[in-house]
Amino acid sequence: MSGRPGHSQEGYPSSSPSSFDAHQNQNDPFSPPTQRRYYDNDSEDYGRRDTYASDNSNAGFYDHNGAYDPYPPQDNDSDGDVYGQRYAPSAESLGVPRVNQSESSTPTFVDYGASAGGRDAYPAWSTERNIPLSKEEIEDIFLDLTQKFGFQRDSMRNMFDFLMQLLDSRASRMVPNQALLTLHADYIGGHHANYRKWYFAAQLDLDDAVGQVQNPGLTRLKSKKGGKRPTHEKSLNTAIERWRQAMNNMSQYDRLRQIALYLLLWGEAAQVRFVPECLCFIFKCADDYYRSPECQNRMEPVPEGLYLRAVVKPLYRFIRDQGYEVVDGKFVRRERDHEDIIGYDDVNQLFWYPEGIARIVLNDKTRLVDLPPAQRFMKFDRIDWIRAFYKTYYERRSFGHLLVNFNRIWVIHISVYYFYTAYNSPTIYQIDDRDVTALAWSATALGGAVATVIMILATLTEFSYIPTTWNNTSHLTRRLVFLLVTLALTAGPTFYVAIAESNGNGGQLTLILGIVQFWISVVATLLFAFMPSGRMFGDRVAGKSRKYLASQTFTASYPALASTSRFASVMLWVLVFSCKFVESYFFLTLSFRDPIRVMVGMKIQNCSDRFWGNNLCTNHAAFTLTIMYIMDLALFFLDTFLWYIIWNTVISIGRSFSLGLSIWTPWKDIYTRLPKRIYAKLLATNDMEVKYKPKVLVSQIWNAVIISMYREHLLSIDHVQKLLYHQVDAGAAAGGRRSLRAPPFFISQNDKGFRGEFFPPGSEAERRISFFAQSLTTAMPPPLPVDAMPTFTVLTPHYSEKILLSLREIIREEDKNTRVTLLEYLKQLHPIEWDNFVKDTKILAEESAMFNGTTPFNDEKQTKTDDLPFYFIGFKSAAPEFTLRTRIWASLRAQTLYRTVSGMMNYSKAIKLLYRVENPEVVQLFGGNTDKLERELERMARRKFKFVVSMQRYSKFNKEEQENAEFLLRAYPDLQIAFLEEEPARKEGGDPRIFSALIDGHSEFMENGKRKPKFRIELPGNPILGDGKSDNQNHAIIFYRGEYLQLIDANQDHYLEECLKIRNILAEFEELNPTNQSPYAHWGHKDFKRTPVAIVGAREYIFSENIGILGDLAAGKEQTFGTLAARSMAWIGGKLHYGHPDFLNALFMNTRGGVSKAQKGLHLNEDIYAGMNAFGRGARIKHTEYFQCGKGRDLGFGTILNFQTKIGTGMGEQLLSREYYYLGTQLPIDRFLTFYYGHPGFQINNMLVILSVQLFILTMVFLGSLNSSVTICRYTGDGQFIGGQAGCYNLDPVFDWIKRCILSIFLVFMIAFLPLFLQELVERGTWKAIVRLAKQFGSLSPVFEIFSTQIQTHSVLSNLTFGGARYIATGRGFATSRIPFNILFSRFAGPSIYLGMRTLLMLLYVTLTLWTPYLIYFWISIVALCVAPFVFNPHQFAFSDFLVDYREYIRWMSRGNSRSHNNSWIGYCRLSRTMITGYKKKKLGHPSEKLSGDLPRATWHAVLFSEVIFPAVMAILFVIAYMFVKSFPVDGEIPPSPLVRIAYLFGTYARPVVPMFGSVMAFIAHFLGSLGMVGFFEFLWFLERWDTSHAVLGLIACVAIQRAVHKILISVFLSREFKHDETNRAWWTGRWYGRGLGTHVMSQPAREYIVKIIELSLWSSDLIIGHILLLMLSLPVFIPYFDRFHATLLFWLRPSKQIRAPVYSLKQRKTRHKIIVKYGLLFIAVIVLFAVLIALPVVFHTTLKFDCSICNSL
Repeated sequence: MSGRPGHSQEGYPSSSPSSFDAHQNQNDPFSPPTQRRYYDNDSEDYGRRDTYASDNSNAGFYDHNGAYDPYPPQDNDSDGDVYGQRYAPSAESLGVPRVNQSESSTPTFVDYGASAGGRDAYPAWSTERNIPLSKEEIEDIFLDLTQKFGFQRDSMRNMFDFLMQLLDSRASRMVPNQALLTLHADYIGGHHANYRKWYFAAQLDLDDAVGQVQNPGLTRLKSKKGGKRPTHEKSLNTAIERWRQAMNNMSQYDRLRQIALYLLLWGEAAQVRFVPECLCFIFKCADDYYRSPECQNRMEPVPEGLYLRAVVKPLYRFIRDQGYEVVDGKFVRRERDHEDIIGYDDVNQLFWYPEGIARIVLNDKTRLVDLPPAQRFMKFDRIDWIRAFYKTYYERRSFGHLLVNFNRIWVIHISVYYFYTAYNSPTIYQIDDRDVTALAWSATALGGAVATVIMILATLTEFSYIPTTWNNTSHLTRRLVFLLVTLALTAGPTFYVAIAESNGNGGQLTLILGIVQFWISVVATLLFAFMPSGRMFGDRVAGKSRKYLASQTFTASYPALASTSRFASVMLWVLVFSCKFVESYFFLTLSFRDPIRVMVGMKIQNCSDRFWGNNLCTNHAAFTLTIMYIMDLALFFLDTFLWYIIWNTVISIGRSFSLGLSIWTPWKDIYTRLPKRIYAKLLATNDMEVKYKPKVLVSQIWNAVIISMYREHLLSIDHVQKLLYHQVDAGAAAGGRRSLRAPPFFISQNDKGFRGEFFPPGSEAERRISFFAQSLTTAMPPPLPVDAMPTFTVLTPHYSEKILLSLREIIREEDKNTRVTLLEYLKQLHPIEWDNFVKDTKILAEESAMFNGTTPFNDEKQTKTDDLPFYFIGFKSAAPEFTLRTRIWASLRAQTLYRTVSGMMNYSKAIKLLYRVENPEVVQLFGGNTDKLERELERMARRKFKFVVSMQRYSKFNKEEQENAEFLLRAYPDLQIAFLEEEPARKEGGDPRIFSALIDGHSEFMENGKRKPKFRIELPGNPILGDGKSDNQNHAIIFYRGEYLQLIDANQDHYLEECLKIRNILAEFEELNPTNQSPYAHWGHKDFKRTPVAIVGAREYIFSENIGILGDLAAGKEQTFGTLAARSMAWIGGKLHYGHPDFLNALFMNTRGGVSKAQKGLHLNEDIYAGMNAFGRGARIKHTEYFQCGKGRDLGFGTILNFQTKIGTGMGEQLLSREYYYLGTQLPIDRFLTFYYGHPGFQINNMLVILSVQLFILTMVFLGSLNSSVTICRYTGDGQFIGGQAGCYNLDPVFDWIKRCILSIFLVFMIAFLPLFLQELVERGTWKAIVRLAKQFGSLSPVFEIFSTQIQTHSVLSNLTFGGARYIATGRGFATSRIPFNILFSRFAGPSIYLGMRTLLMLLYVTLTLWTPYLIYFWISIVALCVAPFVFNPHQFAFSDFLVDYREYIRWMSRGNSRSHNNSWIGYCRLSRTMITGYKKKKLGHPSEKLSGDLPRATWHAVLFSEVIFPAVMAILFVIAYMFVKSFPVDGEIPPSPLVRIAYLFGTYARPVVPMFGSVMAFIAHFLGSLGMVGFFEFLWFLERWDTSHAVLGLIACVAIQRAVHKILISVFLSREFKHDETNRAWWTGRWYGRGLGTHVMSQPAREYIVKIIELSLWSSDLIIGHILLLMLSLPVFIPYFDRFHATLLFWLRPSKQIRAPVYSLKQRKTRHKIIVKYGLLFIAVIVLFAVLIALPVVFHTTLKFDCSICNSL
């Protein structure tokens, strides 16, 4: 840069205050003349000085409400003369006296070789192009605004560069005048400008038009009453016309000033960027102030940083204090849930309505709207924000959201189910065993009443989610009244009909009444199913009243679909529901008709109970039937999803054929025509003067792609030769010229035998080239020439992901459970690439050896041994350049930031390549000077493409991370890194000051060895208030440049051939063909009416798909969701934004709240909200098929499930969000269904699958109890009743129905594999599809699917109940290490193992009483719930490890009672309990407190259903079943009451012991507890006279009661938990004092008593469950070579390639041997005991009879 010597280029604060005195006389053209004269001559040597005032340096400025002076006297003691010397002009500053042009070179990059320092930094905005304002005039505007408003100097420089790059980007494809005009239209005044939309939505036109100061809200009320003013519609149109004229008459200077002001306000707004309408309001006030005479006449500049302190900081503090409080100088999360936090959306919605803006008051209680507009801005620092904001939507945790948002789903399903079932249950409403037609009509008609009841419940629930002001809830009240009337119409007649008919005087009237009622019901049901509830009574979507304008503008401006897409959307749902209703009627409802017929009147005879008589047991059939009804309803929901998947897949595949994507397009064509397609689609051929043959141009592109693959070691030298274009002599005939020969690859495609020679079969190179060839067959928008393409930025947030693997990580094993080094593992996954790499390295090594003089020619044998190190670790000499190559090779195959950066930097290569190929004249211009040519290409690439990595922790990196980041900057100097920099507070006790800083590889080093930032902008405080990722994106967003953004995660990759398509994909935004109409003069022109495109999605390729079964499953999920579903979703308008190769329209998104939302917890899946936001505000979201990025996914079982958990909890949070509320209650029916089934429907379907399995087993238990206790009628094969069965019960139809149910549950499950199969079929061919599916099934993927369904269900449910969603950093490593049993057990017991074990018990009972072969499927799926985590654990079945695990598990169960241990059963137990109890507020500072996250205590209404009612109902049901079984006489006498038995058993289960000292006592107590448990099951069995099924049912009932009691005890009786585990140890040792319990020492023993009751039975059951699991898992351990087989299934590696057993030292071997012997014996003993206790009674149950009179009364 043309900086002068000794001159601070950036004007940053220096740490030494002494510099103030030295430079007291500064050149500062803006300082008021009273302070000093303007010296022109000392402009050679500026010092650095402090340009920031701190919060605390002038207490008078901010924190008191007394007399107020906006420019307080300077506080010279603390800060030196802070305001005196104001602006330090810097080399790229805007304030240097302009001696020559080069003074104001741009900060973004510098052309190092060129003489003028970047004179053409913005080439499209240059004087010869007739620009409306010169660069200098624009600088003056920025300087003027900065002085008037007190913006930060660096922020001004940053925003100046931002705007210039934006103008340069636009002006490169249109005339500069038009560029400025369209930019102003996009930011401020045009059709789609958010500011204009807000201006009218908040009715500020009324505020401005009337001229006198008044409250807009009141005028609205007045104008309704007095009819003087014209109707709203007219006044709105005239206001818009006035707006258009004002905009049209504005000078270009004013337009630019408005854009600059908006950008300067936006650039420093920090968290306020998340609240776009608040930003609009600030802009409006600032703009009004700027135009006022008061502002224009002010001469002296205001202090720098005034805007930050007076406007941004108060808002920031308000937002921060909602979620955090200060404790001992540290920020601590408040224990508040979303319903108590006024989040970004609530803040933002205050500014939507005039009533909201009228709430803003100053400290002296005057309202802001009562001031004239021009005076409002200067009063901002006196606003009392706390009084202004309020909750506009309550995100309460409850299932009510499902009811409100998706009421149409429930109406469609439940009422149709009711119509179907009521019509098919005639036996229920027969009168005296005769069918009554009128009653049949009327009873069926109650379906309408069902629909109405659902709507009433939804409406009542909706009241609790929105603040109940009349304005908000008037339409709800009106709706409620209407619904009550409808309910009377649809339900009332039934009462009349029933009474009249039973009295026998019905006649014609009742029939007519019934029929009328039926049709009213049908109409009502259709109305409620089709009409969005937000549009009933007060249409919030298309209503004409201005009252709803804001809500329409910001939540319901859905973009209209094209007619074909809309037709497809409607057709999809017509097909789905017509199939569903037909299939459900014949398959589910008709088959249910007979069971209903036989069971309705069934009363069970001669049974009785000691307490209840025969009241319960006679009605057992009725209980069973009720559960069957509910079961059938659950299945009714499931098959909709099944049909949706089928039809959606069909439509998607059809769409891919129409786009020309399928493999079935003739295969050879793709390659033979590839050169032509490259020329036609990737090159901007229309604008080129064709001096060369197309062949020459294509060859350059193709060769570059092939060479890039060679450099990535994907191809060997021989392959490259066959794939490149070669120059050959054309022979003498051609006059000795050379010609190009096309590679044989293109020519020989017709010859089948030729395929394998070009690249290794099945390799990455083949996949990439074939995708490239295939993608070019689709239709793409044509590209613009390189110099006219828009500028775009890639933004990647980085927290602590690996940047580059270190040598240690590559060649050392991770931990003792890993059996392989990372390098070994990678070599097995990429053998070909490793070979190529080694060959390359050897050539390099030889070259360097020759260079150093040793001879490379030794004999053959010698070389072979010498080459070993290369093949082993990739280098022989430890010179850093060789080790670095191995590190890079490995890093490019793992999920590292280096891989992402090197991939994305291909954009730069692609732009250079295209520029060179399309502009041969540039090459000629520089003659042979390659350096200058390279610089010219660099300049173009820099101008069009930027890459910003937002490294949140950069300033806190450790040495290794620091070196790796530095390596990135040296390898890619154009990479920009945005990071947070902290400075200690200026004064004691103040907050530290935090800055957003930006560096790149060109930034020079300072004395302390760090790079010097180009921009350093102070923030109002710590920006990380949410889950981190969105805040990280937000602080760096001000450094993006250009018009478009691509958001990339730190685990992605990119390829050169894909980057070549960048111009095509940017053209998808439909903004590249400039119109020459003015957006203001031709307001209604069709160019400005088009809905903008906000997001263009692209495909992801999961590069971790070949890493075993789990990698493949994760990849398959992504393929079906990210590609197959996204394709059809985007077409029919249902795609939101997820997936990260997506491109965003940066200007659109940033004026509407940024690229993601950031409230902690609520916006966990931050990117989806950006999509919903854009969609609701009227933008389209597209999906492209021809562009793809690589993406890594998690590979270990645990990390995949963490990811599933994150998705599940994220969905739980989305269900609470207001976006779902708007979409669910405002979208038209077809788009609502698309949205529902594409997003929440998937998770809700998972919940229903799990629910239906549980309901099914419950039904079976009841049927089993019937089957085992009463005689069932038998029939012959052709259905003839066999005689002589008096008093039998006909349950045959029921058993048929059961088989159908099993079939449909099975189908729903298997259909999950259909999309993946079809996707593979279409894209890769039949054979590959079959192989992939077979591999998945062979590797037990269904087991994984069942398990992951349960995990997702559990995470959604627990999130809706307790909350606790947090960002789980999903693991990016390889899954090669074996996880110990106890860790897996503790991680998955709660979510799935307990459920599995309970269900297994029930299944055991069902198998004993009701065996049918169909049950095998259930055995498989329920066992899967229990053992899946262990099945997918690498080397789970290694013999020695298995026993070591057993020892670890026993120790884990028993430790933590004498001294605290962070990995113990007791810790796990407490942690799972605290979800309900929460923690005590006090911080006691114990070491064991760190184990606990900060979970808030769950609210009672959330806990009530899931923790109290549901378990209690289950317990009651099982007790009923047990009592029924026990209510039949045995040997002629009535058995004793089962309740006594259960009570007795339960009493013995819950005996705590009160012992004294630590572990010993704990062990004794626990051991006795488990013995007691086993013993009492045996005793129960004995009491049941060895009847196994009865004993099992009794056990089920006991378990259910115990579970209910525990849950109720925990949720009702337990106070909050301490954060440490002192109380547990106090209990076992008896020492309660001296444990820091304080006053709690009196109350805690009683609480601990309850806790111990619960813990004892939990411990015993965990011990027993653990042993049962280990028993199941031990069976394969004894099969020889099973571990090898298992590893083959998991990793898909041949046994020869597999991972060796670990090598242990002698000492380790000895200890392991001891452990194995000791614990092996113990384990065998336990198994034997288990076998004895189970087997003896089974074998000898006839002979083991004891006479025991007391037993008979128990």
